[in-house]
Amino acid sequence: MTFELVELPSLSRFTVDRSEPLRGDAERLRAGWPQAKVLVIDRKGRAKVGGRGKLLVRRPAPEFGDTPPDDAVFLGEEEGVAHWAVPLADDETDVSAPATRGRSWFGGELGEEPEWLDLRAVGALLDDTGAGLFTSAVALFHWHRSARFCAVCGGATRSVKAGWARECSACGREEYPRTDAAVICLVHDGADRVLLARGEGWPEGRYSVLAGFVEAGESLESCVGREVLEEVGVRVSDIRYLGSQPWPFPRSLMVAFHAVADPGTPLAPADGEIAEAKWVERSVVAKALAAPGSVPDLLLAPGASIAYRMIQSWVAAGG
Repeated sequence: MTFELVELPSLSRFTVDRSEPLRGDAERLRAGWPQAKVLVIDRKGRAKVGGRGKLLVRRPAPEFGDTPPDDAVFLGEEEGVAHWAVPLADDETDVSAPATRGRSWFGGELGEEPEWLDLRAVGALLDDTGAGLFTSAVALFHWHRSARFCAVCGGATRSVKAGWARECSACGREEYPRTDAAVICLVHDGADRVLLARGEGWPEGRYSVLAGFVEAGESLESCVGREVLEEVGVRVSDIRYLGSQPWPFPRSLMVAFHAVADPGTPLAPADGEIAEAKWVERSVVAKALAAPGSVPDLLLAPGASIAYRMIQSWVAAGG
């Protein structure tokens, strides 16, 4: 059997024009600053979210000064409005704008007090614009925190190009945000069973599909075959691409596939990686998706993950 994702993964949505040429145009960026909107991200990767529709709270740029702060990152433009993000300082625990508190910067009134939420918790609930801005901001700030020194000479680096590069103060080398490729694969039997696994350290009953990082010199398809064999001891065939999703924890790009395996092959969960693995009938997975907690010992991946969308799509393909 074959199938496609029924919807874009939650964190793959993005409506704002990234406007790459603008990143080096300081004059234009300053000119657009007075009308810009700013997303604030704290040290835990959380943003303020509120409202019945879980709207991402953004603040008017002038609250942060007459020009973009040195640590601000430019996320793009939409309908002539620039979108930026700034990191919350280490010694700050909250940011609130008394004159504007209680309003969503999409224009509607919030129906509840905004609260700090992380991307895993709220990514699937945000609209397309909010999900894309939040995902990009979290990915960039993770990178900035890990790239403060030059990988060549060890010199201190500073943010340049509106947050999309860092320049070494000693040798002048520029470094750009890194993305680590990882594969994630839904293994099925070609009919009505799917192979699910529980990682070491996961809560009891939490299951998902298999995933792993791509190694140097390895193709995506080769990585799928290797990771599944290493993690559960089965060989796969008919590897098919499904889609991709950024996963900025801290900087992965999850590339999704599905593949076929023989359910008669004994499972051999990898010590230290996989606590349990099992084949599950489509009807059981469908019930677990429809009513989380209704199937004992089967809690599935959360909605913000591409794993959720993969499992949902496989269930839907069975009619």
